[in-house]
Amino acid sequence: MEALHLHIDGRRTALRIRQAIRWWSRAVGLLATPKLDDPCGIWIAPCNSVHTIGMRYPIDVVFVNADGSVAKVVERLRPWRAAGCRGARSTLELRAGLARELKLAAGMAVALAD
Repeated sequence: MEALHLHIDGRRTALRIRQAIRWWSRAVGLLATPKLDDPCGIWIAPCNSVHTIGMRYPIDVVFVNADGSVAKVVERLRPWRAAGCRGARSTLELRAGLARELKLAAGMAVALAD
C-alpha cells in the first residue's frame, strides 16, 4: 500500500500516511500494524466511525469532512473503544500524541498528496 505525505492547511509535512480505500484494507485498518513509526498513520475512506477492538496501542483519530476540513479530533483513543463523527467522510488514524504535536483542530484542512 502506497504511503503519501500529509498536508495540513496546504503545507506538506514529512509525515507519510497509508491509504485504505478498498473494503478489506478499510476493515483491517491498523490491526495488522505492530506500531506506528513510518508511515505514522492511515487514511480510511469512506469512514465516519472507528473501533480499536484488538488494537495493542492507543491512537489519535481525526475525522475529516468531504471538503477536507477537520470535523473532530479524538486524542489517545484506547484499545477496545469506539469513536464516530456524524457527517465525516474520512478518518485519519495517527500514532497517539501526533494530533496534538501537529496542533490539529476542527476547521483545519488536511489532505494526502505526493
